Amino acid sequence: MAIIPAFGQEIIRAANYGVHANSFENAAPGIRKAIDACSRKPGSVLLLPGGRIDIWPEDCARRELFISNCTENDTISKVKHIAFLLENCNDLTIEGNNTEIILHGKMISLAIINCSNIKVRHISFDYERPTISELTVKSVTADAIETVINPNSKYNIDKGQISFYGEGWKINAFHTVVFDPVSGMMRYGSFQPFLQSKAIEQSPFNVRFEGDFKGSTLHPGDVITVRDPYRDNCGAFIHLSKDVQLEDLKMYFMHGLGIVSQFSQNISLYKVIVAPKKNSGRVIASFADCFHFSGCRGLIKIDSCFTSGAHDDAVNIHGTHLQIIAVSSRKIKVRFMHPQTYGFKAFFAGDSIAFVNPKTLLPLGYAKLTMAKLINRREMEIKVDKPLPAFVTDSLCIENLTWTPEVLIQNSHFERTNTRGLLLTTRRKVIVENNVFYKTGMSPILIADDALSWFESGSVHDVTIRNNTFDECGYNDGRGGIVIDPDNHELLPGKMVHSNIRINHNVFKMINPSVLNARSVDGLEFTSNHIVYADLIKTEKNKVIIDLADCKNVLIEKNDTDLAESPVINTKGIAKSAIKIDLKVNPK
Repeated sequence: MAIIPAFGQEIIRAANYGVHANSFENAAPGIRKAIDACSRKPGSVLLLPGGRIDIWPEDCARRELFISNCTENDTISKVKHIAFLLENCNDLTIEGNNTEIILHGKMISLAIINCSNIKVRHISFDYERPTISELTVKSVTADAIETVINPNSKYNIDKGQISFYGEGWKINAFHTVVFDPVSGMMRYGSFQPFLQSKAIEQSPFNVRFEGDFKGSTLHPGDVITVRDPYRDNCGAFIHLSKDVQLEDLKMYFMHGLGIVSQFSQNISLYKVIVAPKKNSGRVIASFADCFHFSGCRGLIKIDSCFTSGAHDDAVNIHGTHLQIIAVSSRKIKVRFMHPQTYGFKAFFAGDSIAFVNPKTLLPLGYAKLTMAKLINRREMEIKVDKPLPAFVTDSLCIENLTWTPEVLIQNSHFERTNTRGLLLTTRRKVIVENNVFYKTGMSPILIADDALSWFESGSVHDVTIRNNTFDECGYNDGRGGIVIDPDNHELLPGKMVHSNIRINHNVFKMINPSVLNARSVDGLEFTSNHIVYADLIKTEKNKVIIDLADCKNVLIEKNDTDLAESPVINTKGIAKSAIKIDLKVNPK
């Protein structure tokens, strides 16, 4: 690859700092020196050597990091080992030159912290030993299952008991997902029958399990994927940074969580692939979500990306509700409530906030912050610019309104996950267009919002979902279309959590009836969509394809299906005047 620098750019070659392709030496010291040289020369390009380079935790960068949705257990160190650490850097490009980075042990591939105008492109990342172990079923009988273990999955058998381990770790609990390569579907499973059986190594990587498998639903060819559910890391981390572009990256495996962007501004992912390396024999590339955005702002753009093989959602975009625990004059003490999210500043001086009733998810009032500080790992103290209204008590949560992004997700393909495709909770403009959602185990798109469980905020007010294809999704939960389901436990008449959601010109290829579930929406359009059903569903009578509750200003028209009879729409808590529709309606 010929590298032509832009005017004024200086190329800094990693090879000049001891980073050599295919040497199988630890490139960590050289990478650190090369990045340091670049940080002193804004506008420079760090050029990697191409080929393979290996990075071990020894001599790599280390930082204590608290990362949204993957911070757990205060007794364990939060110091992360980072292959590429960019910190306090501006105007820097990492040109990968198609280099393949092989990580050893549990590591973050790339961390961008307190940086601006960063470009990272043409690199692939993989693990020498992925932290998910994979076994392919050869045969199944009532008293034995024979398996072939992927060569990347290190294991040990001691007195008939199998265990899985890696570089500095071992599996202590066995979260299990099964992939059926014939149907292309992933479902939750259990490894318990294997742990209760006798493991016999018949030859390297060929293991027979003898025990009680009479109730097994496994079939030859199924791939059993197993991991420890503890999240102690992420694939890449972007924090307190702005104007970051990731282009033509291939993430063959990510541990703990995927690419996490946290309190950052203007993040662009273009042609980023999260999928196992071809010919690796593996089916899983991400330990949990692929792309995760927490408390970001500006524009999140995901364009021409591909995800395949995740133990959780392809994309999750949200804020975080913190609960008020004390109020004094203009000062408020708030607390992170979910055990996987804490330890970072979720508010800053100058931010605007909403006081949210966690039961209704409706704002009761607003304020602006003059001060915000983290007083311990789970609590912050904030100060508002005006006296607090009487309704502000420790029964409420607060949402950061300043750190909410616009979202554009386009021209991308999401497949092979047992959970959802996209989770979208942001009050700014969202466009999802020209994407393919293929066999996501649950709803391909979920718009939620809650302040009682995951505490992931907030409401949406401008969402367009158009020209997408949803292909055989929802086989795990029966919700194969769009789901709008805020976790509000109390309803206020006429008051909706979400508003202005448009679902137009999409193609739904359905293996279950439900194409749309929506509740608590003011302004919902479902128009000009093409819905095709599997033959088995076509024979069912009175199929409910849309289920609506407590909505208003609903427009459902000009949709076409291949059903012989008119489909049914269920409505609950919706006045006739609040809905315009051209299909049969069953009011409840």
